[in-house]
Amino acid sequence: QVQLVESGGGLVQAGGSLRLSCAASGRTFSSFIMAWFRQAPGKERDFLAAIRWGDGSTYYEDSVKGRFTISRDNAKNTVYLQMNSLKPEDTAVYYCATDRDPTYDIPYISRVRAYDYWGQGTQVTVAS
Repeated sequence: QVQLVESGGGLVQAGGSLRLSCAASGRTFSSFIMAWFRQAPGKERDFLAAIRWGDGSTYYEDSVKGRFTISRDNAKNTVYLQMNSLKPEDTAVYYCATDRDPTYDIPYISRVRAYDYWGQGTQVTVAS
């Protein structure tokens, strides 16, 4: 059974950085796609970035391009989200998600329903 465990969240000052980790287990992920989403209180869950385990192709939501970087460590079955120049509006619960790679690109892989497996989330709070 697929399990995803996020870590690395916390409290940071505006302008600071955090690196989130998502450790995946339960199967071989070479044919899967991994993504990061976030959800602020009272808002929908929004796509941030995705990476294909197979060839490492990456995709980003426009608002985080240049600030956030998604990467993977195949040996550790772990995906990372490096977040720089954080803003108070980045405050949210951050989730990683995965599913079999559908081979489609944006917009399909930016949709919540494209993913069956989700982590429990990690809180990121950016203080002004």
